[in-house]
Amino acid sequence: MAKLVGILACLLIFAMDITAGILGIKAEASQNKEKHLRLWLFECKNPSHEAFTLGVAAATLMCMYAHVLANLLGGYTIYTQQETQRASPSRQCSLACLVLTWVALAIGLALLVIGTMSNNKSRATCGFTHHHYLSIGGILCFVHAGFSVGCYVTATAAFQ
Repeated sequence: MAKLVGILACLLIFAMDITAGILGIKAEASQNKEKHLRLWLFECKNPSHEAFTLGVAAATLMCMYAHVLANLLGGYTIYTQQETQRASPSRQCSLACLVLTWVALAIGLALLVIGTMSNNKSRATCGFTHHHYLSIGGILCFVHAGFSVGCYVTATAAFQ
């Protein structure tokens, strides 16, 4: 029964992150459909409501559901530096995956939020280009999925 719950948790985390990544890439495609005028580093474009909605959904899925679920189900404990050095290799791998999961979340979420906010209706002004922030944030959702599942699997293996 525990194995079945673990497999379902991994699939759920993976599915939410992959869905967030696809939504981020679709938001980028929707953003690129809008008319824009570009002059060197500056760009004037109309915001896309569809890109805004998809960006919010991607950021919510990545942060609120997938990351929180992965951290709640992982059963992590905080170690001192000495305990970390004496821990088993699978526990050390789990800790490394946990740190990389947080890094992927921080960078991916920041890119998704920046890309989403550039499509806010009140931001129909000219400014610096925000190219590919949504798609790169979507790709980092895929990276987050890999590290989250790896973290959960290694934490479960270390626990047993």
